[in-house]
Amino acid sequence: MTFRAPTVFDASSFDSPDLPAPEAFTDPRAAVERLCLLHDTSTAFLRDRFAAALRHGRPERRVRAVYPEIRFVTSSFQPVDSRLSFGHVAEPGIYSTTVTRPRLFAAYLEQQIGLLIRNHGVPVTIGPSSTPIPIHFAVGSGEGGLAVPQEGAMEFPLRDVFDVPDLSTMHDDIVNGDGFRYPDGSIPLAPFTAQRVDYSLARLAHYTATDPEHFQNHVLFTNYQFYVEEFEAYARQQLGRADSGYTALVGPGNAVIETPDAPLPLPAKLPQMPTYHLKREGAQGITLVNIGVGPSNAKTATDHIAVLRPHAWLMVGHCAGLRNSQRLGDFVLAHAYLREDHVLDDDLPVWVPIPALAEIQIALQRAVAEVTALEEYDLKRIMRTGTVATIDNRNWELRDQSGPVARLSQSRAIALDMESATIAANGFRFRVPYGTLLCVSDKPLHGELKLPGMASEFYRTQVARHLLIGIRAMEFLREMPLERLHSRKLRSFTETAFL
Repeated sequence: MTFRAPTVFDASSFDSPDLPAPEAFTDPRAAVERLCLLHDTSTAFLRDRFAAALRHGRPERRVRAVYPEIRFVTSSFQPVDSRLSFGHVAEPGIYSTTVTRPRLFAAYLEQQIGLLIRNHGVPVTIGPSSTPIPIHFAVGSGEGGLAVPQEGAMEFPLRDVFDVPDLSTMHDDIVNGDGFRYPDGSIPLAPFTAQRVDYSLARLAHYTATDPEHFQNHVLFTNYQFYVEEFEAYARQQLGRADSGYTALVGPGNAVIETPDAPLPLPAKLPQMPTYHLKREGAQGITLVNIGVGPSNAKTATDHIAVLRPHAWLMVGHCAGLRNSQRLGDFVLAHAYLREDHVLDDDLPVWVPIPALAEIQIALQRAVAEVTALEEYDLKRIMRTGTVATIDNRNWELRDQSGPVARLSQSRAIALDMESATIAANGFRFRVPYGTLLCVSDKPLHGELKLPGMASEFYRTQVARHLLIGIRAMEFLREMPLERLHSRKLRSFTETAFL
């Protein structure tokens, strides 16, 4: 993608807020506080000017406010701790990143800035950037009930006065390794630009009907409503325990309950991807997203959740078992992926291997052993480790099977679904630790199809146990230091310092 630098206006030609000049910081908390001040000032200014325009008509001058920026400069090749996968830059240079919603990302920013300062021994500079904040994102991040009308609904063209979203600044060039540089030549310090983050935060609210503030650091994806029902039951059980550490359950529509028996009202129209958050202090709880069926949904969900920089995400759903020795209800722990989903072919070529991550695999196997009370060799009775194939055609069985079956056999695939490889590949692309534990719900190659009667019995006996395994795996991962969880396997030759 070719980056088109945004037009830079002379400050005297437009109406803009008074912002503090760039300043160097060695205290990461103070640096984040300055980021918050800059962003709060800019977005409040835009909302105020927009509200005035709605009341009084077109402003006399163009209105502009900009995102805050973190800038970091080092001239040393001094090596850092080689065990770290993030928190440092690879070579001398000028690095920068634009920042949005710093209050939402305060803990993340403080951690990443602190590592950078500690590992290199030089300060970061916090100040205004040259990247405009689109009015849509400023209005969406504040209070007051303002809404941006559709183009043509106002008495003047909105983009003649206010900045609007610019696709040239909302891209994945950084994570895709396309050599992106900021217009001034500085090297990206973080994996996403501020406008890309704002775009995804808006999309998340739309698709999940929950605010980004509720998302937890550990994300489970599923493809069936049954898991959602079991998750709510589990959450209520935990809220009834004083020692669980969980504080609230949030459902679509931002409905919040803090006690086990409280009603959880749902919106009249459920969102495309109903999402529930079992909250814990420091966002250390668990988010469950029902992405529905298909690789496109899986990509959409992970494209946007990635900007929140979760600590891990796992797929816990159903699959077709491909081996005669498998039984309905058996588990499949993916250690490789055959990608026939195609939705990521333009971003991550199919020749890129998607490795299994030891930390995730160990947590999942440990969780299976705990929940099933089986260990070591006995685990093989109910769980098989191998390649999971992800396909984009739900009814692949109705076509000539010779081609697909031959590829499935050659790849040593043991299960087939429509989401797992997409979620794993996007985890690899976005540097988010990933894993997959599936449950065999049908065996199409052996005549065991997913029929209503079979499905009901299967769901009744297996879903609760499967979901609990995913939850326990996440709880094991929560106990692991972040620098150990984030594998160096996910990092390329030249990486952003920020996770």
